[in-house]
Amino acid sequence: MTRPLSKVAPGWWDYTTLDPEVLREAGRLNERSLKSLARPGFKIHFYDTLEEFYLAEALEYVEAWRQSSSDNPAGVCGPIGPTEQLPLVARIVNSLEINLAKLDAHFWGMDEWVEDGRPVAADHPLSFARADMELCFNRIDRKLRPRRENIHFPTGDLQAFSDSFDRARCVVMQGGQGEVKHWAFNDPPQRTGKWKDQPPSPAEYRKLGARVVALHPMTVIQNARTSGGGQVASVPTSACTVGPVETWKSERVSIWQAGRHDNPFGQRLTALMIAKRIPDTSVPMSLLADHPDVHFHYYRPGLGAVAAEMH
Repeated sequence: MTRPLSKVAPGWWDYTTLDPEVLREAGRLNERSLKSLARPGFKIHFYDTLEEFYLAEALEYVEAWRQSSSDNPAGVCGPIGPTEQLPLVARIVNSLEINLAKLDAHFWGMDEWVEDGRPVAADHPLSFARADMELCFNRIDRKLRPRRENIHFPTGDLQAFSDSFDRARCVVMQGGQGEVKHWAFNDPPQRTGKWKDQPPSPAEYRKLGARVVALHPMTVIQNARTSGGGQVASVPTSACTVGPVETWKSERVSIWQAGRHDNPFGQRLTALMIAKRIPDTSVPMSLLADHPDVHFHYYRPGLGAVAAEMH
């Protein structure tokens, strides 16, 4: 049976093509029933203040780096979205005088914009590498910073970037959740060719590693809203991204939802699909149902409600 067309981008797969009953069930979840979705391998955390939320996110960097050593290097893969944790990371490292170079600590950036077939340079106003450096690493005391070769961005040889996940343990891969229900830029595929009537299977999607991807229209619009003042024309339509291959090399996947990047419905839908093991590539985040250690973190006031409101 052919699935319905997307309500927002008919040439793409996305969550609006799911079984309507799954969508209805997600919409009925409240805070209590959402929290009850936790199961072995899938943990759910709530925070009452943004200060506590972003501090907990920053501490994941520090906790991962403190596990690193020269004979067992380790690190964290981090997002741009959210970014509020990044200055906190630098402040904690400086305050505790954690020598990241001596620890042989690593960092992987999740993604980067692509224009004219090439990753944007670090001086691009929307560059993710630039944000990581300016908001975090350039704020760490020089004597404490990671070695430059241990800071990995998906901006050059993507196979070498992917291989770096084999040379050091990725203790935790952090992420936000976009409106199209992605982590990093693992967007749903276009609805074309052999994927015209059904999206690819989770097993096929899981084979994807670091790569250049075309971005779903919802992703372009979201990034214009959150990073470009709404100027859609300024946002690239493709990007480099870590893939499921690198994600499954990471010991833990940690998703942080403050209510800014995705809406109340989306924050519920992916938790439901992961908890009940309903992986579907039209909702890429749902593939994490098969990862052995996934954590969802919610800012409680940002959870909102799925209800009609007319003001």
